Amino acid sequence: MVITDQAAAPAPPLLARFWQRISDFAAPDRLDWAIAVGCFAAFTVPVLLGAGSAGQPATAAAFGAAAAAPLIVRRRWPVTVVVAVAAIYVAAALAGVAFTPFISNAGPNLAIAVFTCADRSRRRRSLTAALVAGAGTWASLPIAIHLHPHQDQDAVQLFAVIGAWLAGDMVRALRGYRQQLQRVERRRAAEELQLARAEERLRLSREVHDVVSHSLSAIAVQAGVARLLFAEQPGQADVALSAIETASRSALDELRGLLRQIRDPQDADEAATPALSDLPALVDRLRRAGQDVSYHSSGQPRTYSAALELSAYRIAQEALTNVSKHASGAPARVDIDHGDGNLTVTVTDAGHPNPVESASGGGLGIPGMQERAELLGGTLTAGPGPDGGFVVSAHLPVQPLPHQKGAIA
Repeated sequence: MVITDQAAAPAPPLLARFWQRISDFAAPDRLDWAIAVGCFAAFTVPVLLGAGSAGQPATAAAFGAAAAAPLIVRRRWPVTVVVAVAAIYVAAALAGVAFTPFISNAGPNLAIAVFTCADRSRRRRSLTAALVAGAGTWASLPIAIHLHPHQDQDAVQLFAVIGAWLAGDMVRALRGYRQQLQRVERRRAAEELQLARAEERLRLSREVHDVVSHSLSAIAVQAGVARLLFAEQPGQADVALSAIETASRSALDELRGLLRQIRDPQDADEAATPALSDLPALVDRLRRAGQDVSYHSSGQPRTYSAALELSAYRIAQEALTNVSKHASGAPARVDIDHGDGNLTVTVTDAGHPNPVESASGGGLGIPGMQERAELLGGTLTAGPGPDGGFVVSAHLPVQPLPHQKGAIA
């Protein structure tokens, strides 16, 4: 289903809306500035105030600012920021400057830089930058211990780099997965919309074919009769012309209904669709037009779905149209059998001159009837009858309507 009305779209969860407001307020640039200032204030200012080893306050301030400042541009140049922050940590260790109160200047600066790099860059580039940063800080440990034995050193930066890279790469992979899922959903929605449009075009083309084929066949037959009888039997010619008028008006009414459905699908229910109860009227019109047609119904009629009744009507109509095309004047019979699980529509005639050609003559009549039956899960057979002529028989499974299901239960 594709939601076209934004007002009808479900509202996002409360937590998602809250996070969206925070994200809108905290723009990326302001957030990066806040992180850089926060790192300096939380881990270098205490050193300057005497909370740690502050033998060189100016140098500690310089290193603290140098380690925090690159975080301002961490999104723009993530790889460069990782290398720069790692270089600051290595330089501070080699210079014996503690710009945080912790061993090996432990702090989030390098971890934040590596996390952003893994989140924003390609995996190979971010992994290379993380390995360089981790190897650099780890390799500087023995040198720093040798130069400044009074200061303790550990490999905390190496472990921080490993954890930050794994977390950042996971976030990047999850974001990529969500984006791919959204693309798949959009493509699926577009394909479903195209399929729905194609099915609607096929349905309408089938309806137009049935209406036009039946009506024009009747008009053509009656026009030929009127032309032959006009001079010798004016009364019979008048009957034929009246049948032409009736058929053309009926076809125009049905075509107007189909065109209304094309222009405004919401009004589809307003256009009256033929049903089983309209078959006797169809047979009467054909009789008045001079075609020998009889109608018989067996079994217990009941309420069917609109799709089943329409398909049954169209199948009978198309079969009778084929009779007028290929066996004009031959008697035809329409049988409706209301079975327990199937509705059977059978149209039999006794006058096809070439049944094989009629069944496979390249037209759309029989294939269209077969499509209608298959769409309802039924079957349709069309071929020569046992006593000659031609037989079209459709077996349509009956699906109980919702109120009938409840009654049965």
